[in-house]
Amino acid sequence: MKTVTILGATGSVGTSTLDLVERAPQDFRVLALTANCDVAGLAAAAIRTRAALAVVADETCLPALRDALSGTGTVANGGAHAVSDAAAMGADWTMGAIVGCAGLAPTMAAVAQGGIVVLANKEPLVSAGDLILAGARASGATLLPADSEHNAIFQCLDAARPQGVRRIILTASGGPFRDWSREAMRSVTPAQAVAHPNWSMGAKISVDSATLMNKGLELIEAARLFPIAHDRIEIVIHPQSVIHSLVDHIDGSMLAQLGPSDMRVPIAHCLAWPARMATPMAPIDLVAIGRLDFEAPDAVRFPALRLARQALEAGGARPAILNAANEVAVAAFLAGRIGFLEIAAIVADTLDRYDPPAPETLDAVLGVDAEARVYADACVKDCVI
Repeated sequence: MKTVTILGATGSVGTSTLDLVERAPQDFRVLALTANCDVAGLAAAAIRTRAALAVVADETCLPALRDALSGTGTVANGGAHAVSDAAAMGADWTMGAIVGCAGLAPTMAAVAQGGIVVLANKEPLVSAGDLILAGARASGATLLPADSEHNAIFQCLDAARPQGVRRIILTASGGPFRDWSREAMRSVTPAQAVAHPNWSMGAKISVDSATLMNKGLELIEAARLFPIAHDRIEIVIHPQSVIHSLVDHIDGSMLAQLGPSDMRVPIAHCLAWPARMATPMAPIDLVAIGRLDFEAPDAVRFPALRLARQALEAGGARPAILNAANEVAVAAFLAGRIGFLEIAAIVADTLDRYDPPAPETLDAVLGVDAEARVYADACVKDCVI
């Protein structure tokens, strides 16, 4: 029986993970669950799975969590340090699904314990990729990608023989505004931006998909995860979201992983790896799908792709700044403080204004993140809708 910890248990990835774990109680025992402040969702999940520990990152929510779990046998705790402590409990399998840089320290804590650490949040590899990879080498931890695109690459790529790979191709749905002009995108509302055509996701990642920043961050992740030169990682728009990524080999063979637009598929692959487990997903009906379309992304209408590739090539602190500025800009857009097109503009301005040395420790990464947010917030205040 595999012990499981889910960091970010009440978000879309966390609930998908719980769904799979609860379908196979004979295979998994839940050690710890964490959330920010969704007491009702966290307590219900902890009671259903008989989790040993439940943690809220927002310590002001702890009294309510203790009340909800009173008499259940599940220990309640709260605060950012308590989340990292939960990650360090030594579970066999840990899902890292905390959105934002709040997930950095817990992910590092889980990696330090060894075992399998599944990465669903982008920030560890984008902002602190070198540190995460070095930590995994030191502890012997196995890192598995839960993003559908990176999981697809993982399934198609023979990492022991990277010399046989010509290209990695990340697919992108193109988001809800794939065919919109830049002029039309000026009036995009938050409600329109979070209405992804294929995937059911949280608000922040849905906006990232609409700007294609999500794909830019995935480009940086792919460069960290797979031993392939940056210029051989490409992005292609694939509106149906059936092919999740492809690996092109030097002999002309191209391998693709196909699956439904449901995160339970890549999560199940990570849960059972190196074996397979059943999911409730119906088989793909190729006849019903009928066609698979592809097109090149438009870097003029979606400048986030260019910003991400530039940050990847520059290295150092640039990816962390990119990520932090984007988080600030997306939050401002969702709050109605800036327009849709200002998101990428604020990221670009922040990258222009702030260029510190490369961070070499987790504290240094967090320092870069915090300072970048100050610069980005100043850019937000300069914006006029």
